Amino acid sequence: MFNIAIAQSGGPTAAINATLAGVFARAEKTEEVDEIYGALNGIEGIINDHLINLRHIIMNEEDKDLLMKTPSTILGSCRYKLPSLEEDDLQYKTIVENLQKHHVKVFFYIGGNDSMDTVMKLDAYLKREQIDICVVGVPKTIDNDLMETDHTPGFGSAAKYVAISLQEIIRDSRVYSIPSVTIVEIMGRDAGWLAASSCVLRANGEPAPHLIYLPESTFTLEQYIQDVKNAMTRYKAVIIAVSEGVTFPDGGSEEQAKDAFGHTQNAGIGKKLEEYTAKHFQCKVRSIELNVMQRCSSHAASLTDLEESERIGGAAAEFGIEYHQSGVMAAFKRISNNPYRVEIIPCPVQDVANKEKKFPVEWISPEGNNVTVDALNYFLPLIKGEPVLKYKNGIPMHFRIDQ
Repeated sequence: MFNIAIAQSGGPTAAINATLAGVFARAEKTEEVDEIYGALNGIEGIINDHLINLRHIIMNEEDKDLLMKTPSTILGSCRYKLPSLEEDDLQYKTIVENLQKHHVKVFFYIGGNDSMDTVMKLDAYLKREQIDICVVGVPKTIDNDLMETDHTPGFGSAAKYVAISLQEIIRDSRVYSIPSVTIVEIMGRDAGWLAASSCVLRANGEPAPHLIYLPESTFTLEQYIQDVKNAMTRYKAVIIAVSEGVTFPDGGSEEQAKDAFGHTQNAGIGKKLEEYTAKHFQCKVRSIELNVMQRCSSHAASLTDLEESERIGGAAAEFGIEYHQSGVMAAFKRISNNPYRVEIIPCPVQDVANKEKKFPVEWISPEGNNVTVDALNYFLPLIKGEPVLKYKNGIPMHFRIDQ
């Protein structure tokens, strides 16, 4: 008999708890697994020995179902970067001591690129010291920018929220007879997957957003103004989707402080474009920043996303518990678009950590202001289906724990 530990890290999503539910459910069915621990606030919870017994919290099928449909991270999160082994291995010793103290043989880390850096470093230390503990990465991020996986849990729900929000913005913008330009800023620091996903509205005959700008294509103000002029000749209310990572030629969107991994949070491209557009066009111009609502909008979640997130959690549990694989991340491999089919495979975490999957340039229009039908075909399966939520007093219920 042995125990396992699970932690969640990085930015929240609508589906990361579904992945936790998947790991838990698979481990619960394994006779060799005794206790199932949750580490509070990511790897910091292991370092600080702040573990809770999930068997005492997730008590029945109703709890699992509610957990699966609850957004954000019930275990809390962190953005903590482990030092390199060459720099300092004291924290690694502390992590191992605390895992061994709780008889943990497999540790699952659910997160994005930075979390996979933690998995890679910890796995390297465990192998160097010949310590019999497996560490397995489980993906999540609304940015959809992890290498080696077709898509990431959490992305489909974020894309669905973006599409629904844009559709409602379109309805709002068309009520008046005067011309207008509405600029919607969408998350995506360095990769434009989420902004590009707004194209799914075209599957229902919606021509908007009329322009889509991504970090992967060259952006110039001269071309932007011409694009808007062209769009205004055809549409009374022009809708523009722009990734937050798009920058002005002079240095671009305002940058905030860097996190522990050196990432800056770009913000302000929507407002800058609003001001610039208003100077060139005699019409109503507004910008809308969807901001954090994109991440945890479980009321607009994709059922496909939630089910796949649970499924990949279960597969990751199998990789670690049944096959004793360490230093791997569970990944989706797409078999086909129509019918939509994927399989889940383990991939070496060093092929994921500190790397970034950009939106394919071949899926961007030659003009750099839109995306192709290949992008539409890729995105559509990921947003399908609607979970049945449980409500109380007219508000969706969420699974919560006292920390």
